Amino acid sequence: MDRKTIAIMILTATATLLATLHLISTPTAEAAIAVSSRDYQAATAQAQAGGEALYILDNKTGQMAVFLYDTRDRMVRVRDVRMVRDAFEGR
Repeated sequence: MDRKTIAIMILTATATLLATLHLISTPTAEAAIAVSSRDYQAATAQAQAGGEALYILDNKTGQMAVFLYDTRDRMVRVRDVRMVRDAFEGR
């Protein structure tokens, strides 16, 4: 065997190994992200009914919106928009 054949065999084995590892390890999406700025805050979480939920808080107005991803229609839908203070008022 000459040097070219050995180099081709090593490169082929490396490419096969990398392709196999790439196919075996599939990354998954993670829904636990929070982003904050001066005017808005956003966070994602698992919804109780399944799927993902996006919470957006407007710091200026004190309103919070909840958006849910509908897996059946593959659309984002508004679940509810309310004032944050309503969650902390006495019942």
